[in-house]
Amino acid sequence: MLKVLKYPDDFLRKKAREVEDFKNPDLPRLVSDMVKTMEAEKGIGLAAPQVGSDLRICVVRVDDTVHTLINPKIKSSSRKKEIFEEGCLSFPGKFFPVERPIKVKIKARDLSGEKIKIKANGLLARVLQHEIDHLDGILVIDRAIK
Repeated sequence: MLKVLKYPDDFLRKKAREVEDFKNPDLPRLVSDMVKTMEAEKGIGLAAPQVGSDLRICVVRVDDTVHTLINPKIKSSSRKKEIFEEGCLSFPGKFFPVERPIKVKIKARDLSGEKIKIKANGLLARVLQHEIDHLDGILVIDRAIK
């Protein structure tokens, strides 16, 4: 289990750096620990900066499928947007209304460094956008509708 950093920890504002060494033996352990931590905290997404790592990694569990994304980028998003309440493990017990595109296309790499593409809509699209924001030092309060 990893410790989840809570707002206003300054580390949450750091922009994560790309993973370049997919052979690093610490990588699978970090991802595994992130998944265990996310599940123990009853979350559906967790980004590496939330556990004190400056690597561009996030894990997401939606519909009993765990997605591991390394160096993810949003390639496109729908014009149609939707407002929905978002929680965050770094803001325990708090929820914020956030407007986001309802569909996104993401490109990333998996744990072995292979390229992956994800077309997501609904909850998966929202969670992916939320976690990728974390990798850029953007927090849910930055996107919340005032």
